[in-house]
Amino acid sequence: MAKKLSNLERVRRYLAKYPNATNAQIVADTGTKVQVIYNLRYLMKKKQKVAPVPDVVNQPPHYTDGGVDTIDFIEAKGLGYHLGNVVKYISRAGKKGTNKGLEDLRKARWYLDRAIERNEYAPPTR
Repeated sequence: MAKKLSNLERVRRYLAKYPNATNAQIVADTGTKVQVIYNLRYLMKKKQKVAPVPDVVNQPPHYTDGGVDTIDFIEAKGLGYHLGNVVKYISRAGKKGTNKGLEDLRKARWYLDRAIERNEYAPPTR
């Protein structure tokens, strides 16, 4: 024996099949109350507008822009602390805050100057 569908599920399936159906058509064809249709359409509309909340701890948007996570790039290239920070600040310049990236570029330059002073370099990782 098949499980009886709820009114909400009947309307959901009907709308999947006939997305441009009017409320009157849905009421006539499914036998549900118009309030069920209003509720479902509201929930569907609300669900579409909700943007995913970014994970600002594990994958902040200003470090994953362009499809590559900055930390993955730094680790893959074997960059040390100073050069890793150069890449970090350059990759996020202008993407966080309102300073248009100038502060991030200055920080990158500071770390690069420090790496040059210490004669730091990233050896090839082949």
